[in-house]
Amino acid sequence: MMKGKDQQALDTETFKRIRKWYLLALAGIALTIVVAQILIQLHLNSQLNDSRVINIAGRQRAYSQKLVKEVLLLDGLTENNERDQILSEIQGTLKVWEVSHQNLKSGTLSMSLSTEQQPRLNSLFNEIDPHFKAMSSAVESLINEKNSTPENFTEIKGILLENERSFLQIMDDIVNEYDERSKEKLQNLKQKEYFLLVFSLGILLLEMLFIFKPLSIQIGRTISNLLRTKNESDLNSKRVETLLVEKEKSLQELQELNFIIDNAALFASARKDGSVVFISKKFLELLGLSDNQINKPISEILTVELGQQQYLKEVFKSTRKNIIRSEELKIKTIDGSHFWLDMSIVPIHQSSTKHSILILCSDITERKQNQLRIEELTKQNFEERMLQKKMQASQIVEGQEEERKRISKDIHDGIGQMLTALRFNIESIDVNEKGKTGEKIEYLKSLTADLIKGVRTATFNLTPPELKDHGVFPALHKMTIELSKLTGKTILFENRTEDNIRFDSLAETNIYRVTQEAVNNAIKYAQANYILVTINFKEDVLSVVIDDDGKGFDTSILGKAPKNNSEGGMGLFFMKERISYINGRLFINSELGKGTRVTINYKTNKEKVLYGA
Repeated sequence: MMKGKDQQALDTETFKRIRKWYLLALAGIALTIVVAQILIQLHLNSQLNDSRVINIAGRQRAYSQKLVKEVLLLDGLTENNERDQILSEIQGTLKVWEVSHQNLKSGTLSMSLSTEQQPRLNSLFNEIDPHFKAMSSAVESLINEKNSTPENFTEIKGILLENERSFLQIMDDIVNEYDERSKEKLQNLKQKEYFLLVFSLGILLLEMLFIFKPLSIQIGRTISNLLRTKNESDLNSKRVETLLVEKEKSLQELQELNFIIDNAALFASARKDGSVVFISKKFLELLGLSDNQINKPISEILTVELGQQQYLKEVFKSTRKNIIRSEELKIKTIDGSHFWLDMSIVPIHQSSTKHSILILCSDITERKQNQLRIEELTKQNFEERMLQKKMQASQIVEGQEEERKRISKDIHDGIGQMLTALRFNIESIDVNEKGKTGEKIEYLKSLTADLIKGVRTATFNLTPPELKDHGVFPALHKMTIELSKLTGKTILFENRTEDNIRFDSLAETNIYRVTQEAVNNAIKYAQANYILVTINFKEDVLSVVIDDDGKGFDTSILGKAPKNNSEGGMGLFFMKERISYINGRLFINSELGKGTRVTINYKTNKEKVLYGA
């Protein structure tokens, strides 16, 4: 095995190395082709430029001869029309000849000519310039002096004929120089092409020696390995045939084992008419039957109750092809025992029509019993919670009734008695006794002020208008001011929020009532002289803290059942109920002789919060 792995690794390494050299060789050949193409294109461009130059140089020779011939045509002409026409042609020829000469000498992009850099050509152009300028000046003077004398014309003709021969000779030298330069470029290109050819042939030779030869050797080895692998495969196929024979034996043993397992499971098979084909022993033991008691329909074997038997018959008849049906059924056996079975009815379709349905069952009696127990506990828990709610409701109703009694008592003992006293004092006034009348009027004024104060206290303990109109913050502020005036206690309000925030009316009402109850408890029962109500709102949590310097109380009574007495037990109960009703939290901390702190926390809903309301 290790040898095979080493061989495989060696083959992989060899192929990688060959592939690398092969790619390098291809890259070298490709590079050679690209360089050759670049050189050829450069030479072609140079040839095009040289051919263009030679063409223009040859054209210069022709134009110089044409110019001399056209001037000679003027000799002997007397008619002005013919003379003007020839002068016009001479002017056009001169212009083309001058432009071509200048472009040939200096180069121009418009005619695809480059500036000449060869010293020999520059020397020839410098040599030809005097002849060119003499001829050009003579022709221009002829054109400008249309009515020249025969003497002038003879002089101009002499200048042209004198310089034409030299111009043509030097122009021949220029053309020959361009031709020699083109031949040198072509010879240079041939040498480069030969070098690139030799380089490409060398790469192919190296490729044959270092790539194709090792590759052919490797292919031969691979074929040998394939032949050896084929022989090994033939041996393995014989071994597989032996393993198949052993597999058949194992399958037979597995079938026997499955038969044993089947006899230990809850399952049965039946025909379409309901007659039993097979039923496992464990199933028979669960039903309390023996082998000689299964000669009846499967529905009668599973249960002794007639209603369930009829239901099972309908279920077995309605079982359709390729549809598995599940049922949970409580059965009753011959000995009167009850079991819960989770029954799966599977239709089977084989070449033999002996079997029709397969019934797989699980004993779920314990699960059903636990489920019934859970339902009983749930029902019991629900009944206990309902009873607790009823008790809470009765306590709330009782508290409301007590609140009504308190209000009626305050009105009867306070406002009612003051009204009765007011009536008796008014009736006892005698206008004839002015001295006593003045005293009674002063007393009536004081009594009326007390009466107004009592009415305001009673109405203030009811729902304040600020709570509905402006929210809980202004309502609590107003409450502290009014209670401070009515009781003479120092009751302060501190709002640490930046804006006036509104909540839903239910939350505002309950927070106001709980705060009011806490302040009243501090006044009535704690006998506090200093009370501070602080409001804060951070991270969607409203916090209301009521601190007092009263006598405090033992907080252990908070866990006990509330009592309807003057100690404030029902008040604390109602405070907790109101806060829990809006899903808030109430914390009470107190020590005897050190005062009390009541904290109300309410988690708000962002969608129901209004700022600056």
